[in-house]
Amino acid sequence: MKKFFANFKGDAFGGITAGIVALPLALAFGVSSGLGPSAGLYGAIFISFFAAFFGGTPTQISGPTAPMTAVSMVVIASIIATHDGDVNKALPYILTVFLLAGLVQVGLGVLGFGKYIKYIPYPVVSGFMTAIGVIILVTQILPSIGYYPKEDTEYVNKFKPQAEELILENILREEAGEGILVLEDFKETIKRAGELQPEDIAKESKTLAKTEASGVLGTLKVLPRAIQNINWLELALALATIFIVYGFKRITTKIPSALVALVVVSGVAYGLDLGYRPIEEIPSGLPIPNFEIITGFSFASISPYIFTAITLALLGAIDSLLTSVVADNMTKTKHNPNKELIGQGIGNSIASIFGGIPGAGATIRTVVNINAGGRTRLSGMIAGVMLLFILLALGPVASKIPAAVLAGILITVGIGVMDYKGLKAIPALPKDMKIGPLKVSSEVLIMLVVLVLSSVWDLIYAVGIGLVIASLLFMKKIGDLTAQRSDVKPLKEEAWSDESNFPVALKEEVFIKHIKGPLFFGSTSDFQQLAKQIPSTAKTVVIRLGRMQYMDQSGLYAMEDVLVDLKKQNINVLFVNLLKQPRYMMERIGIIPELIPTQHIFKDFNSCLHWIKTNVEDKF
Repeated sequence: MKKFFANFKGDAFGGITAGIVALPLALAFGVSSGLGPSAGLYGAIFISFFAAFFGGTPTQISGPTAPMTAVSMVVIASIIATHDGDVNKALPYILTVFLLAGLVQVGLGVLGFGKYIKYIPYPVVSGFMTAIGVIILVTQILPSIGYYPKEDTEYVNKFKPQAEELILENILREEAGEGILVLEDFKETIKRAGELQPEDIAKESKTLAKTEASGVLGTLKVLPRAIQNINWLELALALATIFIVYGFKRITTKIPSALVALVVVSGVAYGLDLGYRPIEEIPSGLPIPNFEIITGFSFASISPYIFTAITLALLGAIDSLLTSVVADNMTKTKHNPNKELIGQGIGNSIASIFGGIPGAGATIRTVVNINAGGRTRLSGMIAGVMLLFILLALGPVASKIPAAVLAGILITVGIGVMDYKGLKAIPALPKDMKIGPLKVSSEVLIMLVVLVLSSVWDLIYAVGIGLVIASLLFMKKIGDLTAQRSDVKPLKEEAWSDESNFPVALKEEVFIKHIKGPLFFGSTSDFQQLAKQIPSTAKTVVIRLGRMQYMDQSGLYAMEDVLVDLKKQNINVLFVNLLKQPRYMMERIGIIPELIPTQHIFKDFNSCLHWIKTNVEDKF
């Protein structure tokens, strides 16, 4: 217990700061998901507290994130559509999917699957993250200009014939379920149709209109009409929010710019009584568990959503463990991936029972926590308690926030979540495969396939297709390489024959690392341990690359990260026998000559040894 509170001051400050940073994003993600701001806030409260308490990354702050919200948004919309647009009827099924996703994460952790997440190749992650940004950015255009399709009477009226058709299909389906033969009993069908009210048709029409205008393609379809019906006040509020989010960062980064934008723009809009559109009302008081998802549970009712729950769980696992790596790099610690999955699963499961949307480890909030002094799991728990306090004390105030303000914040999130590093690398990556007469980069192809399919079709299937393509291309490359040279040996460090004459006096100052085999997305984790293997006395590192025939984009960036770390420690790095393909990759993004000057690249170990004797031995 004493150890738990050993860094109480730093954890308290880090947790409170991270909780404040999480507030605008939690509200915005809740609205974006379709379940309202309270769902985002409930998710942030419970996931932050329980993922920290049970998880394996002490400094991680968890809650709703952009990727999880984007997938949840699709899940929620599809389930609501199958329940005649009635959120209340669909809610138990939605929360059941979220509960299952959490339980799957717990299962993945218990079974030890955390260590396999590293095998997701970089182009798939890059394409997916950029697609998340595109989805959030595009889908927030309509609320940012104050256009809501289901409130546009002329637009909604176009769906009345389709609404009537769907209602009639439902009547016929009900009669079939009751054993009524429609062709023998028209009167019963006519009677039921006659009991319909105009409000029923109008409600179904609004649901169809909202569904038609959802997603990236739906938004683009309705955009011309939306532009003709801009609400200039809502647009002004959204633009003001975006301006403050980006502008305030130039003044200081110590205070979250999203929070400043939320408070300032909302305060002005409310104080001047501008007649804006507020977000949905946030319920006051403690969150109440929704036991209907347990009491009304049946395998038949949720079986269509099991695959969706598994996919949501895997996405949350990837999202969380990527953030765990960031936390490790900042704190020089090592997270427990399986324990982290268990913690995330418990957090998501409990959040679902209370009506919260699912989440994962949040990179920005984790970085804020660490920079503010957070070092133990207590910081994440305090962040959750802080959000609960805000809910209880400021719930009615938060309900006055303009919807356009949250849309503006989400637009900045969408812009920020895109993988610009991967996009900038597109022209530089080698064109290593042919499609018909065209030569293209396999890495770029995978990224673009995932990006396009995720944006306009389905996030879940897009990632699966990306993984399949990446696996097939990787197997082909490795098959080609091993056919040429098949002497790849285990990664056990031992002196090679030409190192036998290495000066004993220099063994403490010079560390020799052998890379045997390709550096690809499945081996980057082992390579990144290089910095930890180097003795504290070493001033020069020799990396022998004669057996590294191939390097993919994931390996390229892993190499860059390690070299940057070594450069910060003022350690010289020498390359020996760098082969053609890896050299080409490193030259394209500037590793050579910016991090490794050409004079530090040697054809063989003897020439490298001569340089060491001249430049290192003379200093000692």
